[in-house]
Amino acid sequence: MDIQEITHKVEKDGVVLKQIMAEIEKVVVGQRNLVERMLVGLLCEGHILLEGLPGLAKTTAVKTLASAIMTSFQRIQFTPDLLPADILGTQIYRPDSATFEIKKGPIFNNIILADEINRAPAKVQSALLEAMQERQVTIGAETFNLARPFLVLATQNPIEQEGTYPLPEAQVDRFMLKITVDYPTAAEEKEIMERVYSGATESAGGVVEVSAIDSARESMSIIHMEEKIVDYIVSIVRATRDPEAFGLDLGSMISYGASPRASIWLGQAAKAHAFLAGRGYVTPQDVKSMAPDVLRHRIILSYEAEADGKSSDDLINTVLERIEVP
Repeated sequence: MDIQEITHKVEKDGVVLKQIMAEIEKVVVGQRNLVERMLVGLLCEGHILLEGLPGLAKTTAVKTLASAIMTSFQRIQFTPDLLPADILGTQIYRPDSATFEIKKGPIFNNIILADEINRAPAKVQSALLEAMQERQVTIGAETFNLARPFLVLATQNPIEQEGTYPLPEAQVDRFMLKITVDYPTAAEEKEIMERVYSGATESAGGVVEVSAIDSARESMSIIHMEEKIVDYIVSIVRATRDPEAFGLDLGSMISYGASPRASIWLGQAAKAHAFLAGRGYVTPQDVKSMAPDVLRHRIILSYEAEADGKSSDDLINTVLERIEVP
């Protein structure tokens, strides 16, 4: 297919994403970046970690996304006393038949909202993250495949909050994107107040079938990405591991760079970004737009960087400024 044909197909199949976005905007004021990134995750079937202070519509946005798609949704509230069986399911003994029966847990749904994931201990986080990686769950001696699409959107409050268990780096790496959710603008905050006071809070209805998202995903997979863009992605990711090789003076700031998962997801995210823009090809700007969300949780800062008050976003911006754009 040539680029024009791909673009035509992308425009046609992109209508479903616009419908989902319109439904979410009925409920969520502002947070355009958050909504777009959730749609990128949906297109790529990549899990998303949302970080922000309480009250910034993280949970509302995820619930609204799930409502807009005709699919099953389950919210799991993470607490310090949660057990793996509470998420995955368990075996129940039936005395009348002297057999064990499998009772499936809430993980057996299409969209999972893992609310405040960093409030649960490591054993529970591991149970969820294994399901995310393998897309299957083992209960007793039986293994069950999870339904497609399977998407985990986890929220966490910043670590300074009391009673939280930081997610280990290896587990955080399984999230495609980490999105930092910020405060609304003054105009958006005013609109939120007006909506709440007038009681005009709308709810989203199911407007899109899962099959429509599958065909959008197929269109996204044929979006053209030139080899020099692939090389550009590899250079960005490798620059986080070996900054000196790319003429960057960041070696003392980074303890560990991004894993190969970052390269895979950055390519996918760039394609999804092009898809949302209605384009049949990937540009360097698509890569630059998605790089911070793909990389920020994969770069482990050194003590020196933390002492200097540097964030992973600062280092990503330096890399993006200095790596030559094709």
